[in-house]
Amino acid sequence: MNFYSIRHLTRFRYSKPVSESIMETRMHPRSDHNQHCLSFSLSVSPRCRVFSYQDHYGNQVQHFDIPGEHQQLVIVAESLVEQHIEMNVPAFLSPDAWSALDAMIHEGDYDEMLHPSTFATYTPALLDLAKSLNVVRRDDPLMVVHELNKQLYEYFDYSPSSTRVDSPIDEAIVSRQGVCQDFAHTMIALLRHIGIPARYVSGYLYRGNGDHDRSTPDASHAWVEVLLPHLNWVGIDPTNDLIAYNRHIRTAVGRDYADVSPTQGVFRGKTESELYVAVKVEGSMEPPPLDRKLPIPEDWSVLVERAQQPPDMGPSILEIQQMQQQQQ
Repeated sequence: MNFYSIRHLTRFRYSKPVSESIMETRMHPRSDHNQHCLSFSLSVSPRCRVFSYQDHYGNQVQHFDIPGEHQQLVIVAESLVEQHIEMNVPAFLSPDAWSALDAMIHEGDYDEMLHPSTFATYTPALLDLAKSLNVVRRDDPLMVVHELNKQLYEYFDYSPSSTRVDSPIDEAIVSRQGVCQDFAHTMIALLRHIGIPARYVSGYLYRGNGDHDRSTPDASHAWVEVLLPHLNWVGIDPTNDLIAYNRHIRTAVGRDYADVSPTQGVFRGKTESELYVAVKVEGSMEPPPLDRKLPIPEDWSVLVERAQQPPDMGPSILEIQQMQQQQQ
């Protein structure tokens, strides 16, 4: 059993003050499959009330509205996650696996994860890539997935800032470089094209001393989950050529990035915005105390302290009554 403590800092800075910000976040780790979120908190500066709901994919969503004028928005999410170690995924399935998969699809509700979506589309470049990698129904579904995982790892160079969060899939395919989001969208589209349900996963990847992942350590991460007979949803990380378990911490699942972005919102005002994100993940074999405070990096300290200050309580009922009496 592993335990992970996560702190996720997001800062939006505006060149001119804005009069209102409305924001949704998906940073609350999921409690399903092999992981359980033991604690979660979301701190916001300027201070405000934070509400939550569960979307139709089962993701926990926090949302808030800041109506006052401000020139900076800071969000600090802190989580403690317990994760059970899973058994290794086999190299192949039984000879009837394609038929078994089609039966699962017929009996279940997987349509959303079988069709093109906002960022996982069947473009000519994607279809050409499918031909060159021989992504067709052969062998068994798991063997195809394993092979594609390695092929995409070798096809793409991992290159931070080479694409944007809203880049179409073709930019990465044509340039043969991208980030974890591009790896995931490409794999999802290729698998859906041959009738394998695939979904996008947003979360974090813990990096220990002996791990040599090429994805950026101080950032959120993205990978793929594939529906397979006898195994259900299996996590695949083409960015690092890994099976996504034990070190992968899941926060949200959806059709693609559009469904699971850590932050999504709007502001009122005409100004430019600058985004800064930093993530710290610590791992341990024993559960840390629930009241333990993560150390705050020096460059985060002021931002975290401001976000974690308790909100103003506002006037009490007695004070309101006294003010009303004075106005009469």
